[in-house]
Amino acid sequence: MRRTGSGALLADSPSAGPEEAAPPGSAADAAPPAPGRIRTEYEFELPRGYVDDAGTIHRQGTMRLATARDELSPLADLRVKENPAYLSVVLLGLVVTRIGAVTTIHAGVIEQLFASDLAFLQDFYQRINAEGHTRAAVTCPSCEAAFEIDLAGGRLGES
Repeated sequence: MRRTGSGALLADSPSAGPEEAAPPGSAADAAPPAPGRIRTEYEFELPRGYVDDAGTIHRQGTMRLATARDELSPLADLRVKENPAYLSVVLLGLVVTRIGAVTTIHAGVIEQLFASDLAFLQDFYQRINAEGHTRAAVTCPSCEAAFEIDLAGGRLGES
């Protein structure tokens, strides 16, 4: 979703994959969505980043909208039955499609994230699936000015 000059929300057009996603601020990002289309994938930037076995840090990623099956299938997972707190790990392993160059995402990858990145992804999931957007209203603690930020980020330091 993005806001027009009048403040109205517009749905972005879908992308078939992360490689086709337009960078924020590009001409494709400004174009109105095709009629009858819905955005199903959202890019994000992790606050700290996933560190792979080689020590490479991956921060940019993609999450898709969850389906009913995504929400239901973890309930049958033995790890979730033994520890209900594990639900979000399994669920995020299903809907996160890419973190940097890592494209095989599963609960084991999500388990290795820093706690701040896990919390970020849990909030991001909630925003895109329940609220339908990645924007949040915030207030500056110093000057108390109110403004909106995009939790998906777009430049370093924005997420």
